[in-house]
Amino acid sequence: MSRSFVGMVAGMALAFAGFFGGFGAFLLVAALGGLGWAAGHWLDGGGRVQDLRDAYERSRR
Repeated sequence: MSRSFVGMVAGMALAFAGFFGGFGAFLLVAALGGLGWAAGHWLDGGGRVQDLRDAYERSRR
């Protein structure tokens, strides 16, 4: 999938959330989309899921 297609789908999801759910739903979809983008970008850059688990376990101690 091209980046422009993914951007179009993300824009459509935000538009539907804003239209049907109001501004609060729009913000929630935008925040979760940004979080998903950051996680995907980090994993594409060579990050590992095990690193996230280790960081989470350290913060719980």
